[in-house]
Amino acid sequence: MLRFFLLFLTLLVALFAFRITNFARDAITLPFTGLLADVSGWLIKLFDSGVATEGVIIRSLENGFAVAIAPGCDGIEAVIILVSAVLAFPSPWKHKLAGIAIGFVAIQALNLVRIISLFYMGQWSQVAFDWFHLYLWQALIVLDALAVWLIWLRYLPRDPRHPPPAVAAAG
Repeated sequence: MLRFFLLFLTLLVALFAFRITNFARDAITLPFTGLLADVSGWLIKLFDSGVATEGVIIRSLENGFAVAIAPGCDGIEAVIILVSAVLAFPSPWKHKLAGIAIGFVAIQALNLVRIISLFYMGQWSQVAFDWFHLYLWQALIVLDALAVWLIWLRYLPRDPRHPPPAVAAAG
């Protein structure tokens, strides 16, 4: 358990340190947030043609309201937490890669729901937008990473050298 905890913290610090470098911002964060804006805009346009995206900005053509997807609003922090936990936990590499891939998709799917909901919420109420943006959605995205990790743990193969304890038969 101590090994997991120390490795988890080391990976977390290293990945977050990398995340704030200029290289990561320019090569990963900015293109990725632009992609998130494009995908969010595309999804919104399926139901609402009055939307335009430009770079990391999603704008309503009807009222001019816009949201910008900034670093920290892209779900990458939750992915970093998940990746650190999966890599730190002793398991086969194929399971680690599957957990990271499925977790990335799950986190980003929820993040798309977050972005779209905030886009419409901001047009309805700035107070609600601020509260949901700063408090509720941030917590839900991190909880999503935790939930994915716990589900991933549940589906890991059991180590045959350490079988689960036998359940006593009720008499």
